[in-house]
Amino acid sequence: MELKLLDSKKIGLVLSGGGVRGMAHIGLLKAMQEHGIEASTIAGSSVGALVGALYAKGYATDDMLTFFRETPIFQYSFFAIGKPGFIDTAKYFTKFKTYFPEDSFEALKKPLYLVATDLMRGEEVMFSKGELIRPLLASAALTPIFSPIEINGVLYADGGIMNNFPKEYIEDHCEIIIGSNVSISETLPKKELSNMLQLAGRVTALMIYAACRDKLRECDIMMEPRELYKIGVLDKKGIDKAYNIGYDSACRAIDEYLSEQKQHSVS
Repeated sequence: MELKLLDSKKIGLVLSGGGVRGMAHIGLLKAMQEHGIEASTIAGSSVGALVGALYAKGYATDDMLTFFRETPIFQYSFFAIGKPGFIDTAKYFTKFKTYFPEDSFEALKKPLYLVATDLMRGEEVMFSKGELIRPLLASAALTPIFSPIEINGVLYADGGIMNNFPKEYIEDHCEIIIGSNVSISETLPKKELSNMLQLAGRVTALMIYAACRDKLRECDIMMEPRELYKIGVLDKKGIDKAYNIGYDSACRAIDEYLSEQKQHSVS
């Protein structure tokens, strides 16, 4: 594979939220590795922030998959008591400390920009320095399932609420942007809009997608596999399937981009 077109470029990586579907991001990282492509800067929201942090720390893709396989979603001892939400997000701190023992953005090997939502002010907040784990937990605290995380007296929740694809935080630092969106706005059959929960979920997904649509189109290499839609956001049984879908989709996207760039350079 001819990679000289990318070798001298500063590459940015943007990873969206999307729960278990975010394992497709890890598939993208595997495809990038096999193509000899390495990002220098990462931005992420929700699960994209988690995968981005693991990548920025230097973990192999197999270790990333292990992290998500071994991290429980619904566990009795994690149920929230006296907090909003079903699961107490703060109880994941110890698990995250195993993978990020320094608990610091500065201990990462690559710059990472992650987004969380300030629930009290109704604003997005970008974190890129200082303590790492609580901002990570906040960015991935999908409401109303997971309780908000308190940082300096402020309650933070899922970054995808306000900004599910935080491309703007790195675009000025990079020449090439690789994006991965796993929050899919696919066409739905009428039977999947038959109750209040399905309707609420659909409306939320459409609003999130609409807010990011233009930024998705601006990426140089974009992965947005529609096959992910059939995987539930919290369905851990879909981890391997989402990973494989992401890998296949990323290989196609990278090869297509390199082919187009090679043609342009020849002409």
